[in-house]
Amino acid sequence: MAGKRDVESDRLAQLAGEASADAAIQAAAMAPELEASLTVPPDLTAAAFFDVDNTMMMGASIFHFARGLAARKYFSTSDLAGFVWQQLKFRVGGREDPESVKASREQALSFVSGRSVGEIVSLGEEIYDELMADRIWKGTQALAQMHLDAGQRVWLVTATPVELAQIIARRLGLTGALGTVSESENGIYTGRLVGDLLHGKAKAQAVRSLAAKEGLDLRRCTAYSDSSNDVPMLSVVGTAVAVNPDSQLREVSRRKGWEIRDFRTGRKAAKIGVPSVLGAGAVAGAVAATLAYRRRVR
Repeated sequence: MAGKRDVESDRLAQLAGEASADAAIQAAAMAPELEASLTVPPDLTAAAFFDVDNTMMMGASIFHFARGLAARKYFSTSDLAGFVWQQLKFRVGGREDPESVKASREQALSFVSGRSVGEIVSLGEEIYDELMADRIWKGTQALAQMHLDAGQRVWLVTATPVELAQIIARRLGLTGALGTVSESENGIYTGRLVGDLLHGKAKAQAVRSLAAKEGLDLRRCTAYSDSSNDVPMLSVVGTAVAVNPDSQLREVSRRKGWEIRDFRTGRKAAKIGVPSVLGAGAVAGAVAATLAYRRRVR
């Protein structure tokens, strides 16, 4: 009986991941893709996929966004303190437990329900300039640029809300972003997710789906992340790179022979080897559905 329950549980997780991946792909297709450089011959079958929190950006993008919202009186400082505690539990504990993820999602959806997509996107643009632009890891940005210079496309793949992920991708000159998708009707958030959080196995499914849609050869693609939660995504590509890895991912990377890039220390970073990174081709941190902690009582 236990074996049967495990199989059913795995199947449900697979279905949830597929739904999240489909939502992420559709959201990415709706966003205008950045124009490719006319001076670089496109490499159509290779691409790179980057996690955001603690990989591309110092800290959790959703936390920086929440700070910006708190400064604008969207919710109270006590709510922000609760959000910080939630993030610390996730980062210290490593893997997010299902109940905490569910609670975070419900809190997030209670906040966005009834608000306009345009309002959230506009705030995201402002808060990126105020609190996020200076927190981009220059080393990771250089890795992304290396792929662009090689004619490859570069996507962010993150549990962060897709609207915020697309802002970050656009500001960095990347191809686009896959993120957690909140449902909206007539430009207003309904308080429901389309699929589930783009997290863990759902990220791997999203990458597979995007590769199928774009004609990518995953053996020639590269993925970057800081978190052991992203081992499924790192495992579906030809080249996996651990960036600022947590202890679990560092251990996995050493065991599997994955490259490690750590930009957190004062030591001079190892020289980026283009042949090694491009050779094979190319929560979540923070739980991203926590777009803010909850709607402020007015």
